[in-house]
Amino acid sequence: MVNEFKRILLVALAFCFTGNSFAQIKIDAGEPPNNTDIPAFFKSKISEIQNEIDLVKSGEVKTIAVSPGNLPVYAVYYGEKENFHSQANYNSAVAARNPAFYAEKDSTTKPVILFVGPVHGHEVEGMAGLINLIHIAETGKDYRGKTWPGLKNKMEQCRTIIIPCGNPDGRKRCPYDSFLGIPTKTMTKYGQGTRKDGTSWGWPQAKSLHPMKGNVEILGAYFNDDGINIMQDEYFNPMAQETKAILEIARTEVPDITVSLHSHENRPVILQPAYVPVFMKERAHELALRVNRRLKENNLAHWPDDRFWTPAAEDKQFPPTTTFNLISALHHISGTMAFTFECSHGSVSENYPEPIVSYNDILDIQLLLYDEMYNYILENKLNWKK
Repeated sequence: MVNEFKRILLVALAFCFTGNSFAQIKIDAGEPPNNTDIPAFFKSKISEIQNEIDLVKSGEVKTIAVSPGNLPVYAVYYGEKENFHSQANYNSAVAARNPAFYAEKDSTTKPVILFVGPVHGHEVEGMAGLINLIHIAETGKDYRGKTWPGLKNKMEQCRTIIIPCGNPDGRKRCPYDSFLGIPTKTMTKYGQGTRKDGTSWGWPQAKSLHPMKGNVEILGAYFNDDGINIMQDEYFNPMAQETKAILEIARTEVPDITVSLHSHENRPVILQPAYVPVFMKERAHELALRVNRRLKENNLAHWPDDRFWTPAAEDKQFPPTTTFNLISALHHISGTMAFTFECSHGSVSENYPEPIVSYNDILDIQLLLYDEMYNYILENKLNWKK
């Protein structure tokens, strides 16, 4: 009883001394330690994000939100913003049979690309990729010293918005800076959290309690400090300031293409978006095949062609299993071609007894995805004319 009282007191003190924010979770005894071989180019810590933001000179930095844990959510903007001559919101314009009433776009209008950095704080791979993308925009090189002249040139042909981390609260609490070689069950424990009895919430049960409050011992990095999973917010009345800021960027910037960066134990893949027009699903499928081909050509983890998804209908029977999530909301507020990209953590399990990626692989996967997004939208931009 005394030990339990001490534990509760220590948790309370940690809460008080972190500015009404949750302190970083400590790795439990018996769990693998944080990786110590993380290379300098694999940057994802809150301090490393801040350092990169402080170095931005060519782009424009804005604080788009402040998290419940009192951490800034940044966006970095490159390229001039077009005047789209908007006279209606997107859905009203579609009801009028022409999205150009929301935003006029023609062959002279620069494509707009929006990168939504991980809203799940333990999915650090996208953060590392986007910090390197900012560095490429600023210097032409990634943090390995590798030049990307083609990618930088394509960025200069577009308007680019980069949110390096969509959930700094979750990232701050995550005790691991990489899950490469770490058991998937450990990633799940700290990513999706545990109940008071120590059992893991896991997937998809981690979405069954929202906000994640009450039966919680470890608040997983999935969530901000208010227990909100930004990927599953209430989009008609958002609970999180982070969600509001992301949607507002989409509404005002009118991105032609948007990615929400995530990670899992499996091979990298673009997921099929839900509750969007079929032609948008088909475009996402085209891009998914192109990205998978690029990964294969570069000897990186990829999917066999016969294991790839094809555009499908939504749920045909009750109960529904397809969710209207952040991807769906981004499309319906702006008309963007939005999708989720799942990178590989490199975590290990019965399915993957050895990591299927290295740190170099992860960065290459991220940067090749970004490069192919620019290729695709420069070749396939949709023009909206009155």
